[in-house]
Amino acid sequence: MGHLPKLIEDLALILIVAAVTTLLFRRIKQPLVLGYIIAGFLVGPHLSITPTVVDTTNVKTLAEIGVIFLLFSLGLEFSFKKLMRVGGSASITAFVEIIFICTTGYFAGQWMGWSVMDSLFLGGMLASSSTTIIIKAFDELGVKTKQYARVVFGVLVVEDIVVILLMVLLSTVAVTKQFEGTEMLFTVGKLLFFLMLWFIAGIFLLPSLLKKAKNLLDEETLLILAIGLCLGMVVIATQVGFSAELGAFIMGSILAETTKAEKVEHLIKPVKDLFGAIFFVSVGMLIDPLTIMEYRWPVLWITLLVLFGKFFSTAAGALLSGQPLKQSVQVGMSMAQIGEFAFIVASLGLSLGVTSDFLFPVAVGTSAITTFTTPYMIRFSPKVYEGILKILPEKWIINLNNYASSTQNIQAESNWKKVFRSYLNIAVSNGIILLALMLLSINFLQPFLDQNIENDILSSSIGLLISFGAAAPFIWALIAKRPGKLGYKELWLDKEYSRGPLLVLEIARVIIGLLIMGFWVNKLFSAMVAILIAMPLIVVVLMLFSQRLQRFYQRLEGRFLSNFNAREIAEEENAYSEKILRKHFKPESELVPWEAHMVDMQVDQNADFIGKNLEELAWREKYGVNIAYIKRGDKLIYAPSRFNKLLPFDHVGIISTDEQMQQFKPVFDATEAIDTGEYDVEDIVVQKIVVDEHNKLKGHTVRNSGIRERTNGLIIGIERNQERILNPNSQMVFEWGDIVWIVGERKKIQQLNAT
Repeated sequence: MGHLPKLIEDLALILIVAAVTTLLFRRIKQPLVLGYIIAGFLVGPHLSITPTVVDTTNVKTLAEIGVIFLLFSLGLEFSFKKLMRVGGSASITAFVEIIFICTTGYFAGQWMGWSVMDSLFLGGMLASSSTTIIIKAFDELGVKTKQYARVVFGVLVVEDIVVILLMVLLSTVAVTKQFEGTEMLFTVGKLLFFLMLWFIAGIFLLPSLLKKAKNLLDEETLLILAIGLCLGMVVIATQVGFSAELGAFIMGSILAETTKAEKVEHLIKPVKDLFGAIFFVSVGMLIDPLTIMEYRWPVLWITLLVLFGKFFSTAAGALLSGQPLKQSVQVGMSMAQIGEFAFIVASLGLSLGVTSDFLFPVAVGTSAITTFTTPYMIRFSPKVYEGILKILPEKWIINLNNYASSTQNIQAESNWKKVFRSYLNIAVSNGIILLALMLLSINFLQPFLDQNIENDILSSSIGLLISFGAAAPFIWALIAKRPGKLGYKELWLDKEYSRGPLLVLEIARVIIGLLIMGFWVNKLFSAMVAILIAMPLIVVVLMLFSQRLQRFYQRLEGRFLSNFNAREIAEEENAYSEKILRKHFKPESELVPWEAHMVDMQVDQNADFIGKNLEELAWREKYGVNIAYIKRGDKLIYAPSRFNKLLPFDHVGIISTDEQMQQFKPVFDATEAIDTGEYDVEDIVVQKIVVDEHNKLKGHTVRNSGIRERTNGLIIGIERNQERILNPNSQMVFEWGDIVWIVGERKKIQQLNAT
């Protein structure tokens, strides 16, 4: 316990100084990361005029925890689907930029006389731009919705993944001190295997666990569970030879595919901010002004490399991917900086003891300069584009524009491509699972059986029986599952010349399946026993139980796909009402004046209007907005009455135009939110009815018509004689031919319309 008071003293010093510096940096509108780094410099050992941290060892431990939570949060923001959606344009741009800047970074280090490891880690430091800084700059400049911004965000996603891989490769190189191609390929293969295995297992198990335990998961329990899963994956990753950061990132990316992703991200944010602040403060503690002055020229050269090299390589990659010249220039100017990952890569080199002490201050100096220049680079990108137009020959500009137009044409996907991709998915997914089961069987199950069963043949037979029982559905899928039924059928029936390649693919996957089984069985028995007895027996069992194996595999596959798509389905259901509203209010050009849409907003716990009913608030009268629903826990209130009150953390469906929302949002004092709770939001729709002899509404006022009670709905507009009345008065009387727009329960509105 003797170290505890000193640790508390150090934490108090770190957090107080960090708080003061961040307040100052918020005031001058600069990134908080730089504030933390400066705070670290102030409390570090290289500045004697201020109090200094004493227990640096424990601070480093807390900083490592900070890196874990930073990458866990990054994984929560990332998703495998997001990576697939960024498309080829962002991927090509990112890879061109990363290859160029890593290569030039390495040779720049060699040119300055640095060691091989320092040069390698310099290249890794320069590989990633700062997501935090770019998003902040885009928000401040109001360009977040522009077309080139989408490409930038896609590039950032790809960069984050590649940097994670680079960290693993750099760690391997640092430990082995070797650059053997085979060793590198083995490391990459091992990494990809574990990535896919963790992903498949995580998606299959975690969403189901969270769904079954949803009634038990309050905020406290969910936070503890998320942190426990994160740290558990960190332990697993380190045990199999990978970094703790990779394990944290993987668990975050798995949780990102669940319906609890936003909630976990919200809960983990304070934890991430706390430990992340300690990490960046610890980075600042390493700044040595004397070292920076000594290496001022490397800082200058690397800064110029980042500004011009990243601009050139990113713009070239965007051009190569088919982006127009203007967008390519804007993408390149936006990416010209390094950020948080540079510090993480540099700290990795220091922790492994393979890089020099000066590398960290150089990274900090470069990051500080490029952070300050980023907003100006983005702001002046149109002028840079205009300058390039004046320099480039007109013929080049025409050719570049023609190339961009040709590459952006959408082409139909051929049946061959569909079938081949389906074959590849079957082979990879089931091959990964079989390989994992084989490793478990050989390294854990069989040694356990050998220790407890004296008869070797009996032990191997039991091991084979258990292993094959677990692997049988996946062996069947690898050998016999039909890929892409429609495309496969068309290729088989319509084109005689396609049958040969299809048969080759079928034979190839059967051979792969038999080879896996043969290798597996050979590890348990002699080659003769495996060939003459075990293998034929396995084939016979597969043929006899093929129907049962097929049904069982389909259940497993259905569960995986259901879990994999659960978050997307929930988001689509939550957005269903908005889609319906837009569909009905904007089917044709004559409805353009009714530019309304639905926004889900969450009541802040400190909101001034908590406890007040809707009549007291009078939002409809003041701002023209309507409340379509109030979601409180698992309870959904359709078309709430004027007596309903708003409570903390309520989700409120607000119908408004963009102009109305702009005025109303500051009053609500909350950001837009998407609730992933499992309520049937698709029952809330916007439909119109016509006042006629069937519904007997003529002559009744809005209030006494009984529409609210009969539909659990709310009247948001009336069309009468080509006039549109938004939010009609409750005393307004219905007339023949009125078109009444109602937000409410689908079935009840349909019943009202049918009566």
